[in-house]
Amino acid sequence: MASVLWRGNWATRARIASGLVLMLYVTLHLLNIAAVLISPSVANAFQDLRLAVTRSAPGEVLLGTALITHLLLALYKIAMRRSLRMSLGEGIQIAFGITIPLILSSHIIYTHIAFQAIGVDTRLGYVTALIWDTTDGWLQVVLMAVTWVHAAIGIHMWLRITSWWGRAIPWMIGIAVLVPTLALLGFVTSGRAVREILQDPGTRAMAFEAWGFPDQQGFDFLRTIDTRVDGIMWTILGVLIIFILIRWTVASIRKPVRITYVNGPTVRAARGPTLLETSRMAGVVHTALCGGRGRCTTCRVIVEDGLDDLPPPSAAERRALHAVGAPPNARLACQVRPQGPTTVFRVFAEDGKRGRAHASQGKEARLAVLFLDMRGFTARTDGQLPYDVVFLLNRFFDEIVPPILAADGTIDKYMGDGLMAVFETRDDTSSARAALKALEGIGAALEKFNATLTQEGSTPVSIGIGVHLGTVVLGEIGAAGRAPRTLIGDTVNIASRLESETKALGVQAIVSIDILIAADISPPDDSLVSLTLRGREAPLQALPLSDASDAGALQTGSF
Repeated sequence: MASVLWRGNWATRARIASGLVLMLYVTLHLLNIAAVLISPSVANAFQDLRLAVTRSAPGEVLLGTALITHLLLALYKIAMRRSLRMSLGEGIQIAFGITIPLILSSHIIYTHIAFQAIGVDTRLGYVTALIWDTTDGWLQVVLMAVTWVHAAIGIHMWLRITSWWGRAIPWMIGIAVLVPTLALLGFVTSGRAVREILQDPGTRAMAFEAWGFPDQQGFDFLRTIDTRVDGIMWTILGVLIIFILIRWTVASIRKPVRITYVNGPTVRAARGPTLLETSRMAGVVHTALCGGRGRCTTCRVIVEDGLDDLPPPSAAERRALHAVGAPPNARLACQVRPQGPTTVFRVFAEDGKRGRAHASQGKEARLAVLFLDMRGFTARTDGQLPYDVVFLLNRFFDEIVPPILAADGTIDKYMGDGLMAVFETRDDTSSARAALKALEGIGAALEKFNATLTQEGSTPVSIGIGVHLGTVVLGEIGAAGRAPRTLIGDTVNIASRLESETKALGVQAIVSIDILIAADISPPDDSLVSLTLRGREAPLQALPLSDASDAGALQTGSF
């Protein structure tokens, strides 16, 4: 999970890390305001605790660094854009990202600077008295809403590439609505209380003295800083706009390049933009789940022509492509900038599903393969209702699949009352050991499952397992749009036939000699058997195991 969430170049990671720091600060700030709904004393205690952290030297350095980093990276990203074409969510996030500093600067000046330079006690009461029933008050409400929406979009863009985020969205939407709503109610409650205090001259004077409320000279000082900061920020935005216009002008006069999309159009595009930006500018549908940040690989393409003219991939792009086992001519469209005629195949179709896989997406690898089958399933379920059959199978798989997954295995396919698993690890040694670990776990899980069946008055389940290691071909095999990733080859056939031999030998599992050699295991010679398998000329030495859990003893040398 961590490799997925932190995938991308250093700028992407820095933007994520700084954004998370700022998101935490904003969340605590809003909860602080919402605490007024409990009582002012609770809100003040919450604020004292919060400020003890944020106004400490480490807290100020962390927050300041996060704010400056996030702002600079946002400006850089905007400056490097080659097109205004973007999704609605991305457009809102950019617009809000520009708006936030313009409003936030005043808030920082009249709170943090006021505290540091004038000694103002910037409790919620002071802030409320300063802006209640004013235009600045409405601006602060806008700041709260804009900041929260900007952060929520950022969190969504960050987490939506994970498998669990889709299920969590309904809960997150509830939290995203609840937190600012409670903060707004807390602000209104505080405003009404402060208004009553300020209406009485006596209590007003006492409150102003307790807060260290700025006098006219203090306000002039703060206003001067506010004006200068506003000028600096508007100047930065002006320079940014001029820079973007100059870049776009230069790009428009350079010789364009020809981009050909397999199963799509051929377009002429400016040099400089990424392939994903080119697709968007040309109106070519191009999937990009992470928004073009290089963290997912859904925008990847297979380069059929022009690969040599492309700049080499960055370290971050190489890591992302390696994580999904992409072939050498695969590139991320959001990272690569074509410099010459290029022909590309988009791996993912418009609906987010894989298009027909390119021939070069197949690859060879030496991996361990495990075949498992439930013995006597047909006779066992004869005469049972369909519900009972499905229920038994699901209970069975619920027990034996977790040990496979825990050993870094993947279920390639289910086959009625059996399955095929593959252990795709860094090398054949780790793959063989992972398969043996899974074998041991399956044996233990089956023993537990059978104990439960016995207590229920049911017949225990018997299984057969074949495990072999060799070269397999991995690729997407099937009709266009319906081609799952699977593996084929003689290794798969041998694992399947070893599983079949367990019935004749009366054992629970058979492990091929190739697995043992790769795992650096040397069992006694008299424990091995020589098997003649259909479709294989030479006999295969293998180790039968009466109990699959005995695979653990193999790895410890106590077999």
